[in-house]
Amino acid sequence: MIGKELIVWRDKPLEQDYLIKKPPFQALFIFALPIIIGNLFQQTYTMADSAIVGRFVSEQALAAVGASYSLTNIFICVAIGGGMGASVIVSQYFGAQKYDRMKTAIYTASLAFLGLSLLLGIFGLFCSREIMVLLNTPADCLSMASEYLRIYFLGLPFLFMYNVFSAMFNALGKSRIPLGFLIFSSLFNIVLDYLLVAGAHMGVSGVAWATLIAQGISAVLSMLVLLKILKKISSPVSSIDDSSCSVGAMTAFSESHSVFDGKELVSMTRIAIPSILQQSTVSIGMMLVQSVVNSFGSAALAGFSAAMRIESICVVPMSGIGNAVSSYTAQNLGAGKTDRVVKGYHAAVRMVIFCAVILCISMECFHHPLIALFLGTDGATEAFLTGEGYLTFMGWFFCMIGFKMSVDGLLRGSGDMVMFTVANLVNLSIRVIVAMTCAPRFGIAMVWCAVPIGWTANFLISYGRYRTGKWKECGMV
Repeated sequence: MIGKELIVWRDKPLEQDYLIKKPPFQALFIFALPIIIGNLFQQTYTMADSAIVGRFVSEQALAAVGASYSLTNIFICVAIGGGMGASVIVSQYFGAQKYDRMKTAIYTASLAFLGLSLLLGIFGLFCSREIMVLLNTPADCLSMASEYLRIYFLGLPFLFMYNVFSAMFNALGKSRIPLGFLIFSSLFNIVLDYLLVAGAHMGVSGVAWATLIAQGISAVLSMLVLLKILKKISSPVSSIDDSSCSVGAMTAFSESHSVFDGKELVSMTRIAIPSILQQSTVSIGMMLVQSVVNSFGSAALAGFSAAMRIESICVVPMSGIGNAVSSYTAQNLGAGKTDRVVKGYHAAVRMVIFCAVILCISMECFHHPLIALFLGTDGATEAFLTGEGYLTFMGWFFCMIGFKMSVDGLLRGSGDMVMFTVANLVNLSIRVIVAMTCAPRFGIAMVWCAVPIGWTANFLISYGRYRTGKWKECGMV
């Protein structure tokens, strides 16, 4: 007689599968809320970086941090996208209760991204100034931008590992743990910003060191907590007789996972690369058009940088919903519950509409005080006009990035990556081509006019793929 499958988290039942049991809207909301709150805190300290250097150093210092932002955000997106790609595999194993393979996937992802971050960090450390020159950074802020970037690359391994660990927590349904670390890191970073910039007068280097220290501490603590959690998870015991089943036997069950598995790395890479591309689309596009913005001078760059910081916060709810849909889809497909995936996607769309309405009202009503947070009341007129023009235009289109990220999250969670990749490449191409060909002729506003066009094209392609239903065939581990 074959006994029923048993799952043990040491001495108590494993109760982390709410994504496959609770009503779809409730499950997504519970999972997405900590991600959104955590990312808001993360964006808050990046805003604090800009606001503090803009107010306590100079407008050129704000432009220097802004000139580096599009590049540094690419590496953040690589870390987040890579972690999300790995978390899809981990979530599917978790939903299917294959805990040994799940642990191997986690260890493999951690080692792979540690190696990648070291390589990228070394490259960036020696090429920071050359990169800023290639981006046509204004001469009056080139040295500060290069200095900021060098320190940033020193901390790149911490950035990568923290984001990968956060993705692993999310894959296990424990999105509250990275929330706690994000809150700690963000608040600590803001305090260090003020002490090093306003107190110690370290300028843009103070901002960079504050970020490195805060992320380094969070990365180490995240690793320790994740290892503790993994030690508590025991493998399912299958094919045993009911009469011989006991808690003692289960907890004594020998685990057989390895620390690194090349096949798992290949599986994760297949999903991670398109996921990195999706996460990086905005940042890659902005880096490629950064030279266009830079050509309008440091005042326009300062206003544009301030507006981009605000936009990054506005995108957080949409990104959080998309990330939640990804893990939700992976776990439910792993558990064989395809019908719940469709219901979850519809719930995500409702969340997006609600958030988009609030964002639109906020941008139209409060664009001037939001820009003033960075430039103060005596900022250059050109800087204010640039920043306010960006926000008032973009406020009407945040629904499109929400729709795009929701359906992208579903495709990513199912492992259906072909059209996902095509859609995001189309998005990137539209943004770059329109900005680089039209902005020099018609003005800087063409840089942001291209954004909603790219988002809409991306959504239509991904949604068309979703409607075919072929993603249902991709989501089994």
